[in-house]
Amino acid sequence: MLRREPKLRVIGLGGPRLRAVAGDGLEDWSSEAAVVGLVEVLKKYGWFRQKFAQTLVRIRAEQPDAVLLVDYPGFNLRLAKALRKAGYAGRILYYISPQVWAWNRGRIPKMAKLLDAMFCIFPFEQPLFAAAGLPTEFVGHPMIDTLARERSQEPRDPQLVALLPGSRAREVRLIFPAMLGAAALLARERPDLRFAAAAANADREREMLALREASGLSAEQCRIERGTAHALMQQCGVGLVASGTATVEAAFFGLPHGIAYRVAPLTYAVGRMLIKVAHLGMINVLAGREVVREFLQSRCTPELLAGELLRLHDDPAAREQQLREVAAVVATLGEGGAAERAAEAILRALRAPR
Repeated sequence: MLRREPKLRVIGLGGPRLRAVAGDGLEDWSSEAAVVGLVEVLKKYGWFRQKFAQTLVRIRAEQPDAVLLVDYPGFNLRLAKALRKAGYAGRILYYISPQVWAWNRGRIPKMAKLLDAMFCIFPFEQPLFAAAGLPTEFVGHPMIDTLARERSQEPRDPQLVALLPGSRAREVRLIFPAMLGAAALLARERPDLRFAAAAANADREREMLALREASGLSAEQCRIERGTAHALMQQCGVGLVASGTATVEAAFFGLPHGIAYRVAPLTYAVGRMLIKVAHLGMINVLAGREVVREFLQSRCTPELLAGELLRLHDDPAAREQQLREVAAVVATLGEGGAAERAAEAILRALRAPR
């Protein structure tokens, strides 16, 4: 957007990469705001409430021509409603559409009254929002461009198994022990297999090293590296991946994998009541069926995870079927250029008459 409109001025909330292009107008809140789950959000309720109030004050003071909401619906949909209630007359645009189709489709008509335009990254979302009268454009998934630049041509090591427990502290604490348990079972039964885990940062690396020590696995049996998730997705023969963005990344890179996920019991109980889709993994949501097997909550056990790894490792037909079906789903996300299309769509919305 800035290359197309050099006079554009950006303020708001974001992370270090957004600050790099937007300058001092950005407040970095990415590390504090990255929480998932009912219990986790409640623990930080006071912080979110304060940040919400500060954001409203800042928008009223700056009076920007548009507010671009990016993902993060728990905060952003409330912000849109509060802005309209306060009389904000600028455009409210939404990029990375919230997954209300999964937990409350009844909110879509309400969103159509608050928002001026929606830009979505999954093809099935466009008709859902457009049917409610909200101008919506499918711009493609930005991940396609990012991951394409990291694609390598090195051959896979069929005896190397990827363990990818996610980037958040709670994900690591709840999911990685089950993955390590599966690795420990297989290390005894199949000493030919080796394991590699990717840590998102130094804090997660320390936690994962401590969990590995508690599991009884040695560094030779399971190495832990920092920032190598995408490399492992391309190097390993099979893997386990925490549900989330990483499952789409693993699908893009062609890693045969199973999906593992655990959350706090209360979060899971509430989620079961609210979520209206049959599957959690986005590849499965897009496919409309379980293309990649999911091991959630009580099924996220070392025994079941180990069994899935062996199935994918030892059965070429099962492995090839998953890869074939996953590749077909990835193809629906577009061929690249999502950032350019999103930038052009947002600028068109800014220029269009109200």
